[in-house]
Amino acid sequence: MNTPGNASVFGAVHLGYIVIETNRFTDWRRFGTAAIGMHHDALDTDLMRFRLDDQECRFLLRRGPAEDVVATGWHVDDEVTFERIETRIHAHGVPMTHGTPDEAALRGVERLLRFPGPKGITQEIYTNPLKSADPLRMRASGFVTGDSGMGHVAITSAKPAQLRGYFNTVFDARLTDYIDETINGVKLKIRFLRVNERHHSIAVAAVRGLPVDPVRTRVQHLNIQAATLDDVAQSYRRVGELGFDMALSIGQHTNDRELSYYARTPSGFEWEVGWNPLVVDETTWEPSTHQGISIWGHTPVGGTIVDKLDQFRLAARSLAHREDTVPALSGNGIPDS
Repeated sequence: MNTPGNASVFGAVHLGYIVIETNRFTDWRRFGTAAIGMHHDALDTDLMRFRLDDQECRFLLRRGPAEDVVATGWHVDDEVTFERIETRIHAHGVPMTHGTPDEAALRGVERLLRFPGPKGITQEIYTNPLKSADPLRMRASGFVTGDSGMGHVAITSAKPAQLRGYFNTVFDARLTDYIDETINGVKLKIRFLRVNERHHSIAVAAVRGLPVDPVRTRVQHLNIQAATLDDVAQSYRRVGELGFDMALSIGQHTNDRELSYYARTPSGFEWEVGWNPLVVDETTWEPSTHQGISIWGHTPVGGTIVDKLDQFRLAARSLAHREDTVPALSGNGIPDS
C-alpha cells in the first residue's frame, strides 16, 4: 500500500518557471524580447519577467551578481501531488521553506515550497499558476508549454549518478536515454531524464572517467520550444543581427529529434530554441544510447583556442570544489545500467 510520500508523482510534475540572477538587465531585455521573441514585463529596477504564454511568469530575473540560474520552479497538478513531494522532503530531513505571499506573487503562483537542489539551484514546487489578462506582446508566434512543461534544463556534473538519484527521489524522474559524445577530445555521457511526456525536462552531462565539471555556470543551457519552424528560423536570424553570440548553429538532435540552435545569454550560459521534439509513449519506450548529439548541424560558432583553454582551466579548478548533490535526497545515486 502506498503512503502519501511514496505514491508516484510522475506525470503530475511540469517545468514551470526559471529564476535568473543577473546585473545585465539591459542586455537581457534585448536578448529576451528582440532576439528570442518573448513577452517582457518590467516590475521595478531590480525585477523583470518574461512570458511565453498566458501564465504570468515563465522567467523571473532579479538583480544580483550570480549571472546564473538560481532556482527552477515545478508546476504540480494538485494539492495531493504537492503534499506527496512535501512529505518526501520532510521524511529525508531536508529543510524546506514555504514561500511568502510576495515571493509567490513574483512567480505568478498561489502556493510555493522551496528546498535545496543540486549545484546550489533551489528547487521550488507550486500549484495554481496565475494567468495574466494582458495580451502577449511577442515577436514569436507562440511557444509550446502545456502538459509537457515549458522546456528543459541541462546541467553538467561530476556526480551524475547522484543527480539521477536526486530527481528520482523528488519527482520519480525516469531515464529516457543516453548520448555519448566527444567534444574537443573530451568524452561526455549525457543522461536524459523525464518527469512527464516531454522527452526530457532535465539533462545531466558528465565527463567520462573524470570527476570534473568544465562549465562555470550552474546550468549549461535552458531550452524553450517554439510553436513553429519559422519562429526558430526568425529568432536565429535576430540573434545574429542583434550581435548576440551564437554557440551552436541550427541542427537536429539524435535522440529527441528536436530541431534547434543554441545562443549564448548575457549571463554566459546557453539558451536553446527548439521545435518539434518527439513525445514519449510510456507503453513502448525503452532507454537506448545514441552516438553524438546531432544528426546534422549544431556546429560550434566562434570558439577560439582561448575558450578551450578556459574550459580546461575550469575543469581543473572544479576538482578542488565539492559539488553539492543534496546527499539526503540523492543517496548513493543511480548508476548507469
